[in-house]
Amino acid sequence: MNVKSRVKAGAVVGAAALGLGLLSSPASADPSPATDYRQLTGVGSDTTQHVMNGLSNSTAVTNAGGKIIASWNATGTATITTKATGCAGITRPNGSVLGVSALNRDLADGTGCIDFARSALGPVDASSTDLTWIPFARDVVTYATDLGSPLPPNLTTEQLTDIYECDSTEFPNAQPLLPHSGSGTRTLWLQALGMSEADVGYCVNDDIQPNDGVQIANGSQLMPYSVAQWISQGKGFADVPNRRGQSRVRSINGFAPITGTGPALALNTNFDAKYLHDVYNVVPTENLSDAVITETFLRSNSKVCRDIDTIQAYGFGVITRWCGDTTLKGER
Repeated sequence: MNVKSRVKAGAVVGAAALGLGLLSSPASADPSPATDYRQLTGVGSDTTQHVMNGLSNSTAVTNAGGKIIASWNATGTATITTKATGCAGITRPNGSVLGVSALNRDLADGTGCIDFARSALGPVDASSTDLTWIPFARDVVTYATDLGSPLPPNLTTEQLTDIYECDSTEFPNAQPLLPHSGSGTRTLWLQALGMSEADVGYCVNDDIQPNDGVQIANGSQLMPYSVAQWISQGKGFADVPNRRGQSRVRSINGFAPITGTGPALALNTNFDAKYLHDVYNVVPTENLSDAVITETFLRSNSKVCRDIDTIQAYGFGVITRWCGDTTLKGER
């Protein structure tokens, strides 16, 4: 693959046309009231923010101290206050990578302001064991287009790679969109296409908020999308803004991203394996012995892993056998 220039001048649609002013989720999706600090505070991934909000308010994820989880969305106010004392003015982490980075900083500083990071990505560096990546569900990343798009509703990996490298002779008018740096969806998409950051073509608008179909402004545009997010955004949950717009998630290599219709709509866990991935809650390894961490996240009988109804309601697939596993350690 050739290294591409990433100059965007004249190649992308302006921010106003993409509706970037609509990106912030409503404040009610954060802990409400904001002083409801609870026992475990999490930040990070846009992909898993809503399912973690759902789990945070589930009667199944409680103990003698009440509701356990306080999960802060990826977007919203610039800063957040995660604990009653000593944790004011934390820059809100927008995405998996930034969430894990914030957890690492908190661990290094010893402040205890962040207890876990939401991540759609696993670790890449196994030389460190400071963090443990605990899987709790499964997702699919596919591409989405406008409902009336002339682009095919099924593309191959090779066709998508050509589009994102800006080399496509088959679809020369395609306008690819890509989430901002630090987004797990961005990383997963490029990995699935066999691309590095250097391979991203000059025609790609690569600074959008992930899983926001409103940003698809015309039929020539396409973007990677979490299928679980797309499903949950259409369910009318009070804490899940419908950011789908007129977008539709599409098939890759002949695999449909969803099964069923209406209330039975579900993620296709038999999708092409390159686009399937687990999602994680990342905790400091030294805290694995903490009783609240253990009962909430660890092993298949943990409160989160047993709340299958909430996980599936928010569009994710269940990973019963290895949910809550603690063997995966490392860094991003």
